[in-house]
Amino acid sequence: MEDRREERPNIIFILSDDQGPWAMGCAGNREIRTPNLDRLAASGTRFSNFFCASPVCSPSRATYLTGRMPSQHGIHDWLRGGNVGDDAAQYLRGEVAYTDVMARHGYACGISGKWHMGDSLRPQHGFSHWFVHQKGGGDYNNAPMVRDGRLTDEPGYVTDVITDDALRFIETNREKLFYLSVHYTAPHAPWTGHPAEIVKSYDDCPFESCPQEKRHPNAISLTDKCLGNREMLKGYFAAVTAMDAAIGRIIDRVERLGLRSRTLIVFASDNGFSCGHHGFWGKGNGTLPLNMYENSIKVPLIFSHTGRVAEGRVEDAMFSGYDFMPTLLDYSDLPLPEGRNLPGISFMPALEGNKISCRESVIVYDEYGPVRMARTKDWKYVQRHPDGPNELFCLREDPNERRDLIADPAYAGRIREMRGLIEDWFARHVVPEMDGLKQAVNGGGQERPVWKSAGKE
Repeated sequence: MEDRREERPNIIFILSDDQGPWAMGCAGNREIRTPNLDRLAASGTRFSNFFCASPVCSPSRATYLTGRMPSQHGIHDWLRGGNVGDDAAQYLRGEVAYTDVMARHGYACGISGKWHMGDSLRPQHGFSHWFVHQKGGGDYNNAPMVRDGRLTDEPGYVTDVITDDALRFIETNREKLFYLSVHYTAPHAPWTGHPAEIVKSYDDCPFESCPQEKRHPNAISLTDKCLGNREMLKGYFAAVTAMDAAIGRIIDRVERLGLRSRTLIVFASDNGFSCGHHGFWGKGNGTLPLNMYENSIKVPLIFSHTGRVAEGRVEDAMFSGYDFMPTLLDYSDLPLPEGRNLPGISFMPALEGNKISCRESVIVYDEYGPVRMARTKDWKYVQRHPDGPNELFCLREDPNERRDLIADPAYAGRIREMRGLIEDWFARHVVPEMDGLKQAVNGGGQERPVWKSAGKE
C-alpha cells in the first residue's frame, strides 16, 4: 500500500477538561478572556453544535480516541480505579484507537497531560511519548504525573508543566510527521491554586454569563459549595484564561518553527459544564439522577489549519464525539479500522466550507449509564432506565430547557417516535457485554474495566 506521509499533516489535539460551551470569547462570552482560542477560531472553523458522547470525562475521551460509544468500548463513568498501582488496568484493551492507525502509517505519537482511561504507567495505543497525569485531576501545583514510567510529583503549575512537555515534543519531532495530544486538566476543579494575578483580574467581573440560579432540586453537594460563590467563579475563569495563555505558547512555537501550514490544530473539551446555570455546578453527574442538559453535553470544538480549513467560519451542523475519529483519519487520508461498527461519520465537508448533506437525518445520541438521549435540531428526549424520570424538550421554542413536556398528552406521539429512535440506534451499536444499562453507573466513578468485572482476565 502506498504511504503518502509527505502529504499528511502534523496534528495537535488540545483537549480541555470540564469546559462549558459558553466559556470562550469567540462563543459570545464577553467576560471570559480567551484571546488565543479566539485567534484559533478566527483562523479556522468553530463548531457551535458539537456534542460529547457522554457528559463525563473518561467515557467521552474514550469515544474521541476509538470512535465508539461507551456501550461499545466499556468505559461508562470517570475512572475511580485502575489508573495506577497494583490494579492498574488497560480499560481500552482490544480497542483500535486512531493513534494506533497513525503510528502504523509513520506518525510519531505523543501525549502530554491527562489520560484517565486506565493504566497511566504504560504507553498504549501507538503513543511513543507518554507524559500523563497519574489519575485525572487534583491540585494544580506539584501534580502527580508519570514520566518515563515513573511516578513523580512535578513542581510548578500543571497547565504550564503540560505545555512545557508538549513544546519539547514539538521541538524534538519538528522534522518528523507527528501527532500530539495536549490534554489539560483545566478548568476542572479545584478552582484554587491558579495564578494569583489572573484570579485577581476577575475581581470586578459581574459574571453575567454564569447566572447563579435557584438551587436545582437534584443538585449534588458540589453545588452547595459553589453556587453564588464568587471565588469559585473567579477560579474557574482563571483556569480557562491560564490555559488559553498556554495554548498561545503552542501556537506561537508552531509558527516560529515554520510548521503552521503543515499542522492541523484542534481544540475541544471532554464534556460541558454548568457554573450555576440551571441552579447547579457540574456536568452530567452534577445532578442525581444524571442529566443531559445542553451545557453538560455540548462542548467547544475548533479546527484550524492555515490554507486548508475554512477560516473565520462558524458551523452550526450537529456532530458528536463519535464523529471525531472518522474525521481525523479522513483528514489524514488514513483508513478506518475494519469491523468496529463505528457509529460516526466524517465531517470533512464542513472543514472545507461545504454544506453537510451526508446524514440522512441529523440526530445526536448520548449515554451515561442508565441514561440515554436522542437530540434532533428541534427536540431532545432523555430516557432514564428503568423507571425514569424521562424528559422531553422542544429546543426550538425552549432552548434553555425550562419546560419539560413529558407529561403533556399532546406529545405522546413525539415521545414514542424519540424513544423508538433511541432503541433502534442502540440496538445497532451496543456490544451486549459492554451495555451501559447492565452496569451500576451512578456518577460516582467506575472501579474496574467491564471485562475485568466479568472475570475475563
